[in-house]
Amino acid sequence: MIEPELFDIIELLVDLPNYRLPAGSQGAIVECFAAGEYEVEFANEDGETLALCTLSSEAFIVVWKANTKSWLSVSERLGAVLSRLSEERQQEVLEFARSVYSPGKNG
Repeated sequence: MIEPELFDIIELLVDLPNYRLPAGSQGAIVECFAAGEYEVEFANEDGETLALCTLSSEAFIVVWKANTKSWLSVSERLGAVLSRLSEERQQEVLEFARSVYSPGKNG
C-alpha cells in the first residue's frame, strides 16, 4: 500500500453522502493524524472548499504523490484497491480481468 502523506491527492473509494461527495471524488491531504486518519480538503474548480473531512485511510487511495510530483499509474491504483479486497473478491476481479483479456474480446 502507498502510504498517504501531507499534500498527496487522494480519490475516494466510498460515497460520503453527508458531504455530497461520491466515490471517485478527489481531494488533498491537509493534515495527518495518528492511527491512519487524515484531514482531506475537497475543492471545486475555482479552489473553493466544498468539504473538509477527517477520513480513515481505508476510505481512499492515493493518486498523486506530492513528494515526487507525479500521478500514480493505473496499475498502482488498481493494486491499491485490490489490496483492500478479501481474497474471494480479488479472485472475482482476476476472473473478470481474464474474461476481458480473452482472445476475441479485446479486438
